Amino acid sequence: MFPAATFPNPSCMRLPFVWSMLPVFLLTLVSCSEQRKPAPELAALPTAILPTPPADTAATQPLVSADTTYLQDVAAYMAGSRVSRRSELRSLTSSPAWQGFAADADKSWLSYHQTRTAKIQQWATSELDSVRAVSPTIFYPFSGPDLLNVVTMFPTSETYVLVGLEPVGTVPHLSTLANPKLYSALKASLWSVLNFSFFRTNDMAIDLKSVELDGALPLMMLFAARTNNQITAIRYVQLDNQGRLTESDTAAIRKPGPKIIPGVEMKLTDKTGQAKTVYYFSADLSDWKLGVTKQAALQYVRSLGPLTTYVKSATYLMHKSYFSKVRNLILERSAYVLQDDSGIAIKYFRPSDWKFIYYGTYKRPINLFAKLYQPALTQAFADTTHRPRPLPFGTGYNWRQNDSNLLLARRQSAPVE
Repeated sequence: MFPAATFPNPSCMRLPFVWSMLPVFLLTLVSCSEQRKPAPELAALPTAILPTPPADTAATQPLVSADTTYLQDVAAYMAGSRVSRRSELRSLTSSPAWQGFAADADKSWLSYHQTRTAKIQQWATSELDSVRAVSPTIFYPFSGPDLLNVVTMFPTSETYVLVGLEPVGTVPHLSTLANPKLYSALKASLWSVLNFSFFRTNDMAIDLKSVELDGALPLMMLFAARTNNQITAIRYVQLDNQGRLTESDTAAIRKPGPKIIPGVEMKLTDKTGQAKTVYYFSADLSDWKLGVTKQAALQYVRSLGPLTTYVKSATYLMHKSYFSKVRNLILERSAYVLQDDSGIAIKYFRPSDWKFIYYGTYKRPINLFAKLYQPALTQAFADTTHRPRPLPFGTGYNWRQNDSNLLLARRQSAPVE
C-alpha cells in the first residue's frame, strides 16, 4: 500500500505504524469522518464536468462539450496509469516524481485488487447474482466519492446515485496536475480506503485542498480509471427545489444557492462495453436540513423507481432520530438493501416486509460507536437454525475479515431472477 510516511496529518497517523496501537488509531481515523450534529451527512449526485478554467474565469464558465480523451487522460494521470500517446499530460509523466508515484500506485492497486477486489467479486457473483440482475439503479447515501466499492459490488448496474457531504468538485486544471504536491495528497487521501475500505473524510478534505482538488469528482475519476471504466462525458448538474435534474455551470457548483443541490454526472463505459451513469450530489440528508429547503434530494431519488440501496461505513447516522426521512425513503423504495451494521438499525425493518441473509460476524461497534450496539443483531448472528454465511473480505469500521458483517435485506415482494 502507499507508504504511511507520505501522510502529512500527524493527528490521524503515527509513524512508524505500531500494530498494538491499532484500536486507538482506528478511533481517531473514524472520528475524522463522524458527522456534526444536527446536520451530519450530505448528498452527492453525479454530473458531467469539464477541465476547470483558470481561476479568474472559472466562476462564470458555462457548460460545454468535454474532450473525452482529455477526461480519460486526467483520470489515468491521477491514478498513476498511462495517458494517451498525444496527451498534453504526457510530458508530465516523464518526471521522476510522477514515475515514482505511478510505480507506488501500481503496487498499491495490485495488492488491493488481489486482497479485496478479487474476493468481493467472487463473493458477489455467488451471493448477489440474482440481486444484480434486478438492480439497474443503486442508491449509495453517505458515500462521499466512493465509486470504488459500489462498482465493484454492483458492476452490471446502469445508474449509480451517490450522496455525500463533500463538495462536487471540478476536473483538475493543468496547473493542479503539474503541482508536485498532488502525488502525496492523493496517496494520503486514498490510503485508508485502500487499507480499511472507508475514507478519513475530514483529513481527505484537508489533503486535497492543499493541491486545489476541490471535491469528490477528481477521486471519482481516479476510481473510474482503476476499475477499468472509460470516462465518456462529464457535466455539471443540479437539482431544483422540486427535485428536477437540470444542467448547471461552475458558478452554481462552486457556490450553490440555498435552494439548489449541486451535482455532477459522469458517463462511463466498462470493459464489456456497457454504458453507465454515475451521479454525485452534495447535500445534507439530516431531517433538519431536508425540512428547511432540501427535500429535492429525496424527491429525485424517489423518482428513480425501485432501488437497490448500498450502505457502508455510514457512521450509524440512520440509527438516529434526525435521519428518519432518508431512512424511511430507503425502506419505502428499496427492493434490496445491502449494508453493514452502520446502516439502518435492524429494529426499523419490519419482519413482515423483509427477508434477511446475514454474512460474516457481528460483535460490537468500535468504541467510538459503542452506544449503537444492537443486541438484536447479536441474536440474529447467533441463530443456529439460519446460520450467517461466510464473508471472505473485510468491510466497514470493523475492517478485519473475521470481524466484518453485511446484511442483505430483500423486500418480500421484490423480484427474483
